[in-house]
Amino acid sequence: MPNTSDNAEEQAVSQSAAQPTGDPNYLVGLDLNGRRVVVIGGGTVAQRRLGLLIASGADVHVISREVTPAVEGMATSGQLTVTLRAYADGDLDGAWYAIACTDEPETNAAVVEEANRRRVFCVRADVARLGTAVTPATARYDGLTLGVLASGQHRRSAAVRTALLEALQSGVVTDDSSPVTPGVALVGGGPGDPDLITVRGRRLLARANLVVADRLAPPELLAELGPDVEVVDAAKIPYGRAMAQEAINATLIEGAKAGKFVVRLKGGDPYVFGRGYEELEACVEAGIPVTVVPGVTSPISVPAAAGIPVTHRGVTHEFVVVSGHVAPDHPDSLVDWPALARLRGTLVLMMAVERIEQFAAALLDGGRPADTPATVIQEGTLRTQRVLRADLGTVAARVREEGIRPPAIVVIGPTAGFSAK
Repeated sequence: MPNTSDNAEEQAVSQSAAQPTGDPNYLVGLDLNGRRVVVIGGGTVAQRRLGLLIASGADVHVISREVTPAVEGMATSGQLTVTLRAYADGDLDGAWYAIACTDEPETNAAVVEEANRRRVFCVRADVARLGTAVTPATARYDGLTLGVLASGQHRRSAAVRTALLEALQSGVVTDDSSPVTPGVALVGGGPGDPDLITVRGRRLLARANLVVADRLAPPELLAELGPDVEVVDAAKIPYGRAMAQEAINATLIEGAKAGKFVVRLKGGDPYVFGRGYEELEACVEAGIPVTVVPGVTSPISVPAAAGIPVTHRGVTHEFVVVSGHVAPDHPDSLVDWPALARLRGTLVLMMAVERIEQFAAALLDGGRPADTPATVIQEGTLRTQRVLRADLGTVAARVREEGIRPPAIVVIGPTAGFSAK
């Protein structure tokens, strides 16, 4: 009974010669919040459509002889109800909307017939033209709901929907109907590859009047900005020139007070060794509204780009991320290096290349075996990415021999020896 192939649109196309000229469908937004919606069928077609129904607040009831594990999980979590049996006439009683998506054409036809009697709009997933409603290709973006119908050509409607969404997300198409509210957004730009910024981060960046960018923020994202957008270089070069944090805070506050929407664009995630919370505190104290957009964080994504999972079932039950900006014996160090050495899981060192000898020695002195795998990834996720594989006893010497330089991440532990073939 559960349908696993959503070929409604393709079948409608094959019979398009019998259709009147033009698209007979009237695109409308239904308020289903709290209203009964009945879905006949619990296969993958139903599964794909249930998410939006649940998000709309609909009171969703699934009737099917069997359901997919995902649909079962939705029922277990209380998002919908499931009745495990065949469809029976009368199941649409009280429904505002119905979907027939079994793999039995006669059952789907019976559901549509009951829906017609009850004047309930019904989607028939196997042959779209035989239902009384068609599901458009949809997307949601910044308070907008996009819906595209293409006379039953599902691939075409989906492609246009996706292109519109990407254009809005990238700023190629903008919604200028509402003025930009002055304030600050702390945006994580991801590990380096510009495609790894979040959708929300890219959208806010496209609305910025002023961008305060870190050195590790993807430079390709800055190239997409309009000529009227002011860009402030807030680079912090390791052991070199750096814009003081106080000056960065002042730039954010002054820009917002001048009526600008300011994006603080950082590499990775603002709250992972990015001083993001310091900037939030400064803005809040000055009365500036702040939005925080998490980023794809480097200590997880960069090892992944090199084929290294920071956790793996049966191998490691923990991973620890440590800043290497001060040496183990420095009075400002807050790290318990002997405790780290006793751990059996994955250790990810950030900003550690300059002092790699000291960190390796501290772990060896604490009892970590010298043959523990150690991998160093320079410029992870970029086309210039370099991967150096060694072990804890040799990693420092190998880093110097190979001329590894920042930005680089050091991964130590069993999974550091993994390599995607």
